[in-house]
Amino acid sequence: MAAAMTLKEIPVLAASLKEAVSAVILGADSTVHSMMIAALCGGHVLLEDLPGTGKTTLVKAFAKAAGCGFCRIQCTPDLLPADITGYEMLVQQPDGSHIMQFRRGPVFTNLLLADEINRMAPRSQSGLLECMAERQVTAGGSSYALPSPFLVFATQNPIELQGTFPLPEAQLDRFFMRLEMGQPAREQELSVLNDRQTADPLDSVTAVTSPETLCAAQEAVRTVSASPAVLEYLLDLADATRRNPQIRFGLSTRGVLALRHAAQANAAAAGREYLLPDDIKAVFPAVCAHRLQLAGGLLAERHAVYDLIQNLLKTVEVKKG
Repeated sequence: MAAAMTLKEIPVLAASLKEAVSAVILGADSTVHSMMIAALCGGHVLLEDLPGTGKTTLVKAFAKAAGCGFCRIQCTPDLLPADITGYEMLVQQPDGSHIMQFRRGPVFTNLLLADEINRMAPRSQSGLLECMAERQVTAGGSSYALPSPFLVFATQNPIELQGTFPLPEAQLDRFFMRLEMGQPAREQELSVLNDRQTADPLDSVTAVTSPETLCAAQEAVRTVSASPAVLEYLLDLADATRRNPQIRFGLSTRGVLALRHAAQANAAAAGREYLLPDDIKAVFPAVCAHRLQLAGGLLAERHAVYDLIQNLLKTVEVKKG
């Protein structure tokens, strides 16, 4: 068990993680920062972008830099829930008797990569719900705790719909953040070409922390304080999503809690022990975009959601207190 961590140590840990991962993934500093924020909150991440943008590489690099146990599931329509969580099987003992023994699945790790999660059938998608929400697996009437920390980083391709199963709203809400990779600048892409000519930079990533230290950091992040005025601003933003006629379903209470937690991690990474409205603004799009369901058939219009979010951030004012 790692010693307790103070908030003053968080910026060093955050900078080390970002530096290690950014050495492999160029041109995605904002995404790497948001992923680090999610890890400091113990939150699950949905990475959604075009094929070949480095989603899987990013998750692998982050797992190595964090010193976490890592497993990858390549999601396919025929994947069963037991292929993820594990299953009970009949095992013969030396004396000839038989007992039921639980064989653990790939979910028993620190960081689980669910690659192309929308290619997995709904029955198997639902097999991750208990794992993500309660950090445990139930089989044969017994519950088995998952390692700490436990993070699910899932990827999906937003342009291919044939043979896919879109995540329902209830499961989308289990993800702490939805992130995009973006496209690197020309100079950064040239660096990628040169760096990968004879070697894979992923092989050179070394651990800069450990699972125990990451758990201690998660505990420290929760001690970041917030003034009543900042909390009122957070609730004003949430209320604005619920009253906006363009939004069918506004931010849930779980989303409000996630927003505060993410803002706490953002403040801690910046070396502060208190929240500012800017912390809430910084994490609002990543935490809330996938939780807001638009009216008028605009559910699939991601850009419309982000435009609406930017408008909310401009119109909702911080009350003086």
